[in-house]
Amino acid sequence: MNNNDKSVNLLLPLILIISLFFLWGMANNLNDILITQFKKVFTLSDFKAGLVQSAFYTGYFVFSIPAALWMKRFGYKAAVVFGLLLYAAGAFLFYPAAAQREYVLFLGALFVIASGLAFLETSANPLIVAMGDPATAERRLNFAQSFNPFGCIAGILIGREFILSGNEPTTEELAAMSAEQLEQFYQFESHAVQGPYLVIGLVVLAWAMVVLLVKFPRIATQPAIDETGSWADYKTLLRNGEFMFGVAAQFFYVGAQVCIWSFLIRYGQEAVPGTGEKTLANYLMGSLVVFMVGRFVATALMGRFRAAWLMWLYALANIALCTYAMLVPGHTGLLALAATSFFMSLMFPTIFALSIKNLGALAKAGSSLVIMAIIGGAVLTAVMGLVSDLTSIHSAVGVPLVCFAVIALYARSRDKAEVVAK
Repeated sequence: MNNNDKSVNLLLPLILIISLFFLWGMANNLNDILITQFKKVFTLSDFKAGLVQSAFYTGYFVFSIPAALWMKRFGYKAAVVFGLLLYAAGAFLFYPAAAQREYVLFLGALFVIASGLAFLETSANPLIVAMGDPATAERRLNFAQSFNPFGCIAGILIGREFILSGNEPTTEELAAMSAEQLEQFYQFESHAVQGPYLVIGLVVLAWAMVVLLVKFPRIATQPAIDETGSWADYKTLLRNGEFMFGVAAQFFYVGAQVCIWSFLIRYGQEAVPGTGEKTLANYLMGSLVVFMVGRFVATALMGRFRAAWLMWLYALANIALCTYAMLVPGHTGLLALAATSFFMSLMFPTIFALSIKNLGALAKAGSSLVIMAIIGGAVLTAVMGLVSDLTSIHSAVGVPLVCFAVIALYARSRDKAEVVAK
């Protein structure tokens, strides 16, 4: 912060930027509801339903570097406003997509939303750090990140209450419907997404206008410092086996998380027949609450135990839980799959920190590559859907199980390296 920024009241700008963590958490976890809804509306296979996450996380992957370049050219605030406008545009596209009842249009709308979120996530974290006393930057960022799980839970609540109808006719009941009744059913279920996403679009658009009009400190409006690294940095990193293992671990972690949350309701429908989609949405919401609690517990435990060692134990716990969910499909298997969220809670930030640790001047370039590993959410969710179509959803839990095995190997490797270094 320079002297010119001291005259600007930082409270309102900080509130506006912190709110972004809530907004993108909500968008991310609404997808878990959309998978269930679209599977019903379009009678999709699990593979095709998984394309919801593929379209979404591909948007993140494609626009992460353009977002960084935009921020460098126009500044943090401009990136936030542009990201919010893209987010709103994608939400508004749900209205015509539902009217046309075209799955591809929905996937396109999700891609636009995700491209907006790429701008928000690229700019919000460094902006929170930049706005205020450097001595309290970490506390500000941790406080901002705590709003993300609340957004995730809000997304599930919105989906459960305003999108899922609870009307789940069997194949026989659908076959018994007349053409007119069938059309009315599909039309009603398709249009269920219009209202919620129209409201979301309006709220996000209003938020963009407020951010645009509110006076921010100069650090937020001037071109950002280049944090993307040079091509030479990237070439060096690609030859760094230890670092690339971290990138791979992040790819598999995001894949595991998205797979489990995307197909938790689907698992319950198969493993506990007769359980309604609204009830199963409660299990998903509970899983997110457990995830939020897990973050606080992990933070406390890291004060006493090595982070890599703790992540290794957590990965082993999730391997055991996934194995149980595969071998014992039923209510307890559903609970085991939901419980994996507790042990996933520390993985993303821990893998991120371990990957860029000791990179020195290459840390900025390394950070961008680790973030790009979120493409795992696009790839592995589709893989899990395909495995489910070929076998069963409980067998497909083997996909996140393999992901946690990779994470365990990475954690063990890094923990041994740190012990030797000491």
